[in-house]
Amino acid sequence: MTPMDWSVGRYEHTAAQLLPAARAVVERAAPSAGQRVVDVGCGTGNAALLAAARGAHVTGVDPAPRLLEVARQRAAAQALDATFALGEAAALPLPDDAADVMLSVFGVIFADAPSDAAAEMARVTAADGRIVLSAWIPEGAISEAARAAQTAVREALGAPAGPPPFAWHDHAALAGLFEPHGRQIDVQEHRLAFTATSPAEFLDRESDNHPLAIAGRAVLEPTGRGDALRDRMLSIYAAANEDADGFRVTSRYIVATAQRQPR
Repeated sequence: MTPMDWSVGRYEHTAAQLLPAARAVVERAAPSAGQRVVDVGCGTGNAALLAAARGAHVTGVDPAPRLLEVARQRAAAQALDATFALGEAAALPLPDDAADVMLSVFGVIFADAPSDAAAEMARVTAADGRIVLSAWIPEGAISEAARAAQTAVREALGAPAGPPPFAWHDHAALAGLFEPHGRQIDVQEHRLAFTATSPAEFLDRESDNHPLAIAGRAVLEPTGRGDALRDRMLSIYAAANEDADGFRVTSRYIVATAQRQPR
């Protein structure tokens, strides 16, 4: 499988929409001044910079070189103590016990091998540290539209349907990943609203910016299937619209904490 190139498009646009979720994750993790924080799948640095602003020593890890450079520039502009390294969740470029707090805001959920990613996060996190991650609950308009796009791309490629994605949102599934590493799971639910002036404006904005949308368009447009997918996604967003004068859909997500229980 060819790895997804998250450097394409303008992930900065997506990151701006996800900033409230980054705040929720960092608030839950509550890193304090002087603590060592690692942000897995840091993207443009949302959570990393929020943690650094609390006085933590932060390392952001991401597989997209362009996004790492954006994060470095943001950190420098704010004079924050944050460094950034190329890597991925299943192979973190860090030694054992290098983090007091491990974060991942919709990052580790894209790992090809969830068990390997969980093992790496546990390895790098100190025994008394905590791992805090966010994951989408697979329901609602955004999730439905994403599944429609994935199906369209798969059919255009003539690829078979793969196994269902790992249930990062599910308490039992997360327990199965982290309890073998001595970590107990706590899950809290949150909501995030996506807004625009209209369903069409939202869809076009995402299509022009989101790396997954741009990668999908490169597959669909040569086959002439792009317009059909746009119509399908637009109908999904229109049916779910919560704002008669514009556009708003709300997605549910979880913030999960994995840490050792106090003795």
